[in-house]
Amino acid sequence: MPRIIDVVDHVNVMDDELVYREPQGGSGDFRMGSQVIVQESQAAVFVRGGQVLDALGPGTHTLSTANLPLLSGLIGLATGGRTPFTADLYFVNLKDLPQVGWGTNPPIVLETPGKGVGVVLLITHGVIDIGIEDPVRFVKQYGVGKPITRLGDIRDRIQSMLLSDIATLISSSGAASIMDANRLLSDLEGAALARLNEQFAQIGMRIKAFEAKPFTAKDVSTEELRNYVDFETYERIRRLEVADHAASNEGMGGGLAGAGVGLGVGQQIGSALNPDAAALQQQQQMMMMQMMQQMMQNQGGGGQPAAPATPAGEAAAPQTAEEIRAYLDQLDAKLMNGEVSEKIYEKLYEKWETRLKELEG
Repeated sequence: MPRIIDVVDHVNVMDDELVYREPQGGSGDFRMGSQVIVQESQAAVFVRGGQVLDALGPGTHTLSTANLPLLSGLIGLATGGRTPFTADLYFVNLKDLPQVGWGTNPPIVLETPGKGVGVVLLITHGVIDIGIEDPVRFVKQYGVGKPITRLGDIRDRIQSMLLSDIATLISSSGAASIMDANRLLSDLEGAALARLNEQFAQIGMRIKAFEAKPFTAKDVSTEELRNYVDFETYERIRRLEVADHAASNEGMGGGLAGAGVGLGVGQQIGSALNPDAAALQQQQQMMMMQMMQQMMQNQGGGGQPAAPATPAGEAAAPQTAEEIRAYLDQLDAKLMNGEVSEKIYEKLYEKWETRLKELEG
């Protein structure tokens, strides 16, 4: 004869406990009239044949068809009155789990067009307060068939979801710098927390509080970047690195190599991104020839850089404030397309920005 469970409760709840099955060994034998005592910040969920059925909130419950409509409907044809029935009973801990640590492992990839190599790896760490919001949904996904479910059993899942959601929010926000990303991070600690919980609601959980240190950039080698970015981005970074190394070499060869990398490949990238690529390529070729002429003069004469020479058949070097502003815009485009190293870019930008201030002053 089965051992009938007439009174059941679960009072010794561990700090990191999420779900606890009673009895621990498997299904128990209950009957209508048995009592289930549910503590404050608990829910009791009945499961039969792997199917999650009824849930009871805090209080002392005498089992009946009124408070177990789904279960009683399922077993109604086979049993009635005080006839025993078999079911699993899961006690769900609804208390918040505070100060749960998280961190950016792996880092979050942020695209920064026109700045450095064009990407930065964001790293940070922090804590969240998290808890179960929907006990039935949570038991369906993580509790059924297990004697106990603790925080450590789903910590990796929480971490993965959190990083994925933050990365998506940063990407959709249009953030293009660490400062932009940190502004969004601060917003998540306040009013925007609900945006994170849209995904966590799908597993029956809710983040009650979110804290994070400001993002910083992870220092990695170009080879390590291969693990975090797509192939196209990695190849672009490699080209920029080659250009920067060439530009830093002594002598005329290094300077021309640094300035000239991208005359072919960079223009192809520009053509793919810009519907007016043909006109843009012509402008970029003119500017590149001017920069090469300038470096040749600097190598020979020393002292202050000379104004860009006028190549045969091309427009003259910028003279008016309007022309100089257009020239600086073209410099920005060349840096973004990987056609000039950051070192050359900074040198030329500083020179012509100074000249522009003189004209406008």
